[in-house]
This record gives sequence, structure tokens and C-alpha cells, in this order.
Amino acid sequence: MMTAAIRETISKELGIDSDQILEYPASYAECGEAAVLMCKISGAKKILAMGNGDFFSRLHGTFLSDAVKLCPLSHENRLILNQYLPYTLPSAFGRKTATFGVGDRLGLATPGHIRSFKNSSAKPVLAQQSKRELSLTGRSYEKVLDDVCFAVFQEGYRGGFGADGDHLKKREDIVDALNCGYTMITLDCSDMIGRGVEGLSESEAEAAYCKFPPEFRNRLENAYLRKGFSIGGQEYFFSRDELIRCALIYSKAVDFVREIYFDCLKKTDHQVDFELSIDETESVTTAQGHLFVAMELEDNHVEVTSLAPRFIGEFQKGIDYIGNIAEFEKQLKQHAEIAHHFGYKLSIHSGSDKFSVFPIIGQYTEGVLHVKTSGTSWLEAIGTVAEKNPGLYRKIHQKAIEHFEEARVHYHVSGDPSRIEVPKQRKDEALTGYLENDDSRQLLHITYGFVLGDGELKKELYETLKNNEDRYNERLISHIGRHLELISLTDQ
Repeated sequence: MMTAAIRETISKELGIDSDQILEYPASYAECGEAAVLMCKISGAKKILAMGNGDFFSRLHGTFLSDAVKLCPLSHENRLILNQYLPYTLPSAFGRKTATFGVGDRLGLATPGHIRSFKNSSAKPVLAQQSKRELSLTGRSYEKVLDDVCFAVFQEGYRGGFGADGDHLKKREDIVDALNCGYTMITLDCSDMIGRGVEGLSESEAEAAYCKFPPEFRNRLENAYLRKGFSIGGQEYFFSRDELIRCALIYSKAVDFVREIYFDCLKKTDHQVDFELSIDETESVTTAQGHLFVAMELEDNHVEVTSLAPRFIGEFQKGIDYIGNIAEFEKQLKQHAEIAHHFGYKLSIHSGSDKFSVFPIIGQYTEGVLHVKTSGTSWLEAIGTVAEKNPGLYRKIHQKAIEHFEEARVHYHVSGDPSRIEVPKQRKDEALTGYLENDDSRQLLHITYGFVLGDGELKKELYETLKNNEDRYNERLISHIGRHLELISLTDQ
């Protein structure tokens, strides 16, 4: 830990008062002849390195004495921490371990995320960003992973965590994420999935199907027609029309999955969890559609860790499930049984805040699943702002109103800003109520790019959250913890 003498040295060398030095005791770690500790000095986090030896000498920083230096949270120093403190490196978890993705658009949420999993059977995927989020936040794969690894060090967390290149569509983005050390790839096949197929007549579908090569059609018909597939006590059959529509919707996507699996994932130098996303589509994934994809992957020797179908009803951003829960339960049971039969995990995308169906999801997946959340942690940041800096909240809300229509181009949401009471009509202490209303939750959820694109708002937002990190962590622990509890991912 930091001795009184070292604290005095820092204070003297930097010309600051001792009370401007905060240490994070959980971060303390020893390696060889060196020890390291996360500190916050005059509001900025640094690594305090003490001792000597290779670890100490390789960390880049400013010497305060021969055996003490302060090191910035740079990418270079993160790589050195990874080498000497392996628990700061991300891991893959495979098909049998429950995992829970907690995206962080700001790089500040990881301490709260880690604490949320203290009593959970699930492993957190702490670095999780889509290409769209990276673009809107001005971050990179490296920056996201840097922030997470430093937070893991700060918390002294040794339980293992994942890093997900989320909803990637292009080979170059996948290679980039893998080269950065990401241990999970979520392949978004939406551009490869056939559209408009449900609206085709039988004759139109047949005509489109006949454009496939004869040998391909013969293989499918021999494999699927006039056969029953027993899964979870239920027998599944394919009519000719069902098979044709499955082929039209998913065949091109399966080819793409095979290409990425063998050309990218199988050639990387570390273990990677491979998730297949077929949820970003106009068509609900039927049981036959899921079964078709699973069997085609198996036939192509592609092993996915998890698969995300497009469920019935709506999994919109930041709010609870919309739809018939009884019908959802019926379909979920089929999807869970198919996933279990083929040995991979079912994945729930846009999984934040779906409190009404979490118990059902936990029941049918038997607690072995992947859940993906992202914007809900951003909303907890905005909730912290509403509590601690009402003036800033009002400015963020106005920015969101101004850009809602632009932002919704990227998201399917039903929120309507016209139904939201304007902030000037509310007292400061009532501003957190916006985080309890579906319309305002979605307003705030999807406009983050415009908020962070305003330099003054971004600066004040970061200052507010850094000055109130304990409160932000408390909100995250409560909110993410509610998710984990309802899905039965907390230890009894």
C-alpha cells in the first residue's frame, strides 16, 4: 500500500495537498520486486509503481524517486499490465458458462459492473461495443479495452472477463477486434439474411428457390424433407414450403458464417467465443428457421458458442418486453431446447430492462445463456447526472430532443418525445423520474452520439461522473443486479 513517506513524496514533488491523493486499495498487486497501486491524484487516475526490477522499469512514467514513479493510463502501460498481471487480460468462456455483456459507452462503468457480479454465477463481458457505438462515441477497440483493463486492475478483480466485438458485419472489423485481443466476436448476419421472403407467394418462393444450384437443392431436400427431428420431446418437420423459405432467408448467411469462422476465427492465436446474431431482421426466427441454421452450421463444421434469434414481440432499447408473454414463452422454450440440443448457448440481444420476461428466460435456459446489454449503463450515467448536476441534465435532455429523429434512424424504438413533459416544468429533485418513463428512456438512450459530439456537454458529463463515481457505481450495482437476480444468475 501507499506508505506515509510515499504520500509525502507525491505531495511534495507535485506541489499538492495530501487530501488530493486517493488510493484504490483493492488494486494493490505485487509482481517480482515491484508493487503497483491505482491512485487518483488531483482528479486524474495514475498507476503508482514502487520498487525495482523488470516490471517496474518497463512501465512508462514520471520518477518521483529512484523507486517510485507515477504512470499514466496509456495503451502502452495497459499492455505491460496485461503481461505481468494476467488477470487484467480478457478470456473466452465457452458454451457452458453463463455470460452477461455490459457495454460501456463512456469508459467509466466497469468498476460498477464488476461489483454487480460479486455474487453472480455469470461471467461479465466488460468490453462490448458495436462498430456503430465506436463511431458515435469516438472510441476504438483499443481504447475500450484499455479502459476495461485498467478498471479490472483498479478493482483487483480476478474472476475473469470477456471482450466482445459486438454486431460486426465486415471481415476487416472482425480482424481488427481479434488483433486487439478481443475474446468474443458477435457476427451480425443481417445484411446476408434474405428479406421479403415472408411476403412471397408459394409460387414466387419456389421460383426464387429454383435459382439455387440443383446439387444444393438436392442436398437440402434429402436432408430435411420427409424426416422428423426430435428435440426436447418435440418432433419437428419441414414442409417443402418451410424448407424453401428457410433456404431463401438463411443460406447466404450460413455461407458468410462459414467464411468468417474458418478465415478469421480459426486462424487467431487465442481462444474466441463466437456468437451468431440472426436477430437484426424483419422476420421472427421460427423453430424451423433456428433448426435449419443449427443443422447447416453443424454440416459445415462451424461451432458457435451462442446464437441470438429474432424473438416474437419486440426487444426495444432500454424498456421492457413488448408483446404476448405467453406466446413468447412458448417460442423461447423451443429456441432454448434447440440451442441445448446442439450444445451452444441461447443469446438475448437488446436484453437490458426486459424485467417481465427475465424469469422465463432464466427458467428455460437453465441459467446457461448470454445476455447482451449496453445503453442501460449509459442511462444510469444520465440518472447520476440528473441527481448530481440538474443543470447539465436539462442541457442533455434538450440536446436529445433536438436530435431524436436523426438518432432513431439507427434504432427501432417506439418512444415519442411529444409525450414527455419538458424539463423546465419539473423541479430538480424530480428529474430522475425521466429514467422511469419509457418515452424519455428511449429518447436519452439513442441520442448519446449527439450528446458526446458536443464538446462542452461531453466535458461536463465526464467531470460530473468522475466527481460522483461512487454514486454512479451504486446505481449500476442496483440496476445490473436486478437483471442478474431476475434471470437467476445470482448465487443462492
